[in-house]
Amino acid sequence: MSSIVLRGVRPLNADPVDLVIESGVIKDLVKVGAGQGEVIDCTDLIALPGLVDLHTHLREPGREDAETVASGSAAAALGGFTCVFAMPNTSPVADTAGVVEQILRLGVQAGLVDVQPIGAVTVDQKGETLAELGAMADSAAAVRIFSDDGHCVSDPLLMRRALEYVKAFDGIIAQHAQDPKLTVGSQMHEGDVSARLGLRGWPAVAEESIIARDCLLAEHVDSRYHALHITTAGSVEIIRSAKAKGLKVTAEVTPHHLLLTDELATTYDPVFKVNPPLRTQADVDALRLGLADGTIDLVGTDHAPHTAEHKQCEWDSAAFGMLGLETALSVVVLTMVNTGLMTWAQLADRMSFAPARIGNAKNHGRPIAAGEPANLTIVDPKVIWQITPDQIASKSKNTPFLEIDLPCKVIHTLLRGEFTVKNSKVNK
Repeated sequence: MSSIVLRGVRPLNADPVDLVIESGVIKDLVKVGAGQGEVIDCTDLIALPGLVDLHTHLREPGREDAETVASGSAAAALGGFTCVFAMPNTSPVADTAGVVEQILRLGVQAGLVDVQPIGAVTVDQKGETLAELGAMADSAAAVRIFSDDGHCVSDPLLMRRALEYVKAFDGIIAQHAQDPKLTVGSQMHEGDVSARLGLRGWPAVAEESIIARDCLLAEHVDSRYHALHITTAGSVEIIRSAKAKGLKVTAEVTPHHLLLTDELATTYDPVFKVNPPLRTQADVDALRLGLADGTIDLVGTDHAPHTAEHKQCEWDSAAFGMLGLETALSVVVLTMVNTGLMTWAQLADRMSFAPARIGNAKNHGRPIAAGEPANLTIVDPKVIWQITPDQIASKSKNTPFLEIDLPCKVIHTLLRGEFTVKNSKVNK
């Protein structure tokens, strides 16, 4: 089999090399000009391990009008991802072995990224009875992450039982931290802006109280717990304290919560309506520092596609959520790398190594070294680009970053040595 040579590429922004790929594996890293094979000019480009997203909504089965596994996979590949974890809030809910195996098959058929299903914690995500956690773990999908994302597992006894159950197969419960009684009818962050706009607020304590309780439960049963899309300075401190005690607790932040604030709600543009809501600049600053120092383990996109019917309407009626896969890397570069808060190696950790390790994504999040799987993202750090509606691979268009300047563009994405994106075009 002929070799592919990524000529002059800079692994994690280090010195340039020829990166030689053969049979889906990195064969060698050699002096520039010494590699033999099909040459792809990557001068001044940076090689990253293929990005891994622990938090993606692909909508299929049931909401194919908003997204499919195939269209979401195309968006992921364009964003530099080689593996995504699909949230279970589909229709039917992914709460059985049959549904998670269906999602797994759809991902294999699309062939652009590895799609790993996440199973629901409770039946139909209703928070009443535990779902078939063991059956999903034993299925062909080998589910290890369970979440009722979009719904909080608010019952403490049910949460304890779930944490206890998944210990048998080293599983993890990923919580959407939102006390339902503190957020009835909430439309945005509770604060000065919500008061001015007359929109019902969502207090920070509604997130923080659930995370604090769950950390105590995780400590009590000695189980793994992951806090999804944390948004407040208080949540960062709770996670920091839990880690200082040695608890098996991890956390994530979304790209949009690293950049956007509740002030954007003053436009009444529902593209900025998300769950959990955009918070204050002080929260944004705390999240950035938490990601930089490792308190927050990873970036999860919370890619949430919606149809125009459900998003382009009055704020009160609009669905929560925004797209994330195609712009995530650029936003993290903008907020973390270009500000000097993180290096490229740290970005690779937060967007590849850590999510792959936490999600047990085998063959992803691996070093760029000889003998490792050739799951790679090649980016141009100097390009300023704009995402336009006709460029979006997702079936939905609800991105807050439409037609604004973004730094760093994915040029190539490779899955097991095959180009899924080449020169920023999806290879279907």
